[in-house]
Parts: sequence; structure tokens; C-alpha cells
Amino acid sequence: MDIRSELQILSNWPEAPEPLLSIVCLAYNQVNYIGRTLDSFLEQITDFRFEVVINDDASNDGTAELIADYAARYPHIIKPIFHKENQYSKGVSHGMATFRKARGRYIAYCEGDDFWTDPHKLQIQVDFLERHPDYVITYHDAYVFDEDGIIKPRQLAGRFRRDASRRDLQQARAISTLTACFRNVLGEMPEELRTTRMVDLCWWSLLGAYGKGKFLEQIGPAAYRRHKGGIFSMQAESVQQRMTLHTYYCLSRYYQRIGDQALHEYFLVQVCRLSMAAIPLPRKIEAFLLLIGNHSLNLLKRLNPIHAR
Repeated sequence: MDIRSELQILSNWPEAPEPLLSIVCLAYNQVNYIGRTLDSFLEQITDFRFEVVINDDASNDGTAELIADYAARYPHIIKPIFHKENQYSKGVSHGMATFRKARGRYIAYCEGDDFWTDPHKLQIQVDFLERHPDYVITYHDAYVFDEDGIIKPRQLAGRFRRDASRRDLQQARAISTLTACFRNVLGEMPEELRTTRMVDLCWWSLLGAYGKGKFLEQIGPAAYRRHKGGIFSMQAESVQQRMTLHTYYCLSRYYQRIGDQALHEYFLVQVCRLSMAAIPLPRKIEAFLLLIGNHSLNLLKRLNPIHAR
């Protein structure tokens, strides 16, 4: 699809002082991919105004320069944020700071190495949210690919290809992050969640307090790219597991503080499950035998208190 000029895009939009939707994009050293990402945003056909808030985390490969070129050609649509020092390496989560710049009633998210394939995606998602106030988020499917081609034609499978209840969202159920479009209702990230690197799981959990989630199968799948520079996708499985475990631990602390005991216990169970999964089998057997031994000794003391003394 030929990319329209800014004038062509603006001519199809109603006069409005603020965008109805903000696309949030985080980018870092993705010069080979960011152009396709931005093109997929500009290909969106909508009857409402949208903006692109793109955060470059001090890229040093030409990504920032390419973003600046797009911003110069689309100054009323693309709103760049450039950092002089890399925030991620400092442990600073710039995600929520970028989201606070979003002016739209709705937010769509896509990282700088992924892209959308359906030019009607945003229109379908916003139309649904406008008609259904009891839903807080919409999402659809994506395919996973690398330089050799498609790895997974479907990123979501089974029960994840369905709508999500409020509780499903609060329990941080899997959603294809680059497909999400949700209401702009989140403010500051709670203190317990500011150190996690898997902010998307925290978003879904927090959004669950505001409504349900809708799976829109009719939208063409987005494209999730796996490559050597991918922050999460190319991490070793053990590293991904530790990141998820830490996120669940942070969520358990948050829900404990606000007094939701059920969710606090739910995430504690997930922490225990992932912790056990990370332990090698011989160690699991050793831990199990130690547990059984301690339990048997305590039982013996209760049955034979004289012997115990």
C-alpha cells in the first residue's frame, strides 16, 4: 500500500483539537524495522484523528534519525520523544512516562520492530469500545516471524482466542501486546510494579479493574518480529522465566497492599509454580524428600510427645 501524505490523511479526519486515539511506540536500535512499523500506522484508515507518540531510548544506529525524518514529514501526527541517555540500562521504566504523553481517549500499542497488517484495525477496535462501555480492552491475533519466515501463524491459541473477563485480565492472562487497543484510564504505575520489565502483564492486570477484554478475530493478524536485538523474545527461556516470576511477585505485593487477598494469593501461587519449574529435577526430588522428612518428623513428635522430649 502506498503511504499517504500527511495532507491526504488529515483530509479524511474531522476537525478536532485532540486525537481520539494515541498510538504508543517504544523504539531502540531498530533502524532496519522502524520504517515498516511507522508505515503500518500511517496506513490506518480511520474516521477519527490519531497521533503517534514514539519514544526513542537513545538509539545509536540511525533509528532516531529515521524517526526524526518521519516526524518532519508528518508533524501533526508523529510526536517523537528522544532520550540522550539510555533509560532501560538505568533500570528506568520509560513506558508509563510515554503513556502519560498520550492525549487520546484510547491507546494502541506497538513496539518499533513489529507492525500491523490490517489497515482497518484501529477503526474496528475503537468502534467496538465506543459501543461497549463495559469493555476496557480489545485485542486480536498476530503471527511470529524471523528472517527465515513465519514461525507461528497464530500467536494466540486455545482459550486465549476468546474474550477475557475482568478477573482474567486481573490475573494477567496472555494477550498479544502489539494488537492491544484499550481505554486511556491508567495513571501512575503503582510503586510495587515500577521495577518489572514485563509492563504489559501489569497493564492487563490493572485494566481488569475497569472492564472486560474483547478478542476481535476479524482483524488481520499483526506481525511480531523475532530478531537478535529483541528485548524479550530472544532472551533465553530461563531469563524469560525469571522476568515473569519477578512480575508475578510484584503483582502479588501490589494486591496485598490494596487488600485483594484472592489476587495476592493467586500471584503467590504463580511465583511458587514458576520457582519449582526453574529448579532442576534432581533438586526438586531432594527438596521433596526434605519436605517429606520434616513433615514425618513433626508428625512423629505429635504422636509421641514423650519421645520428642
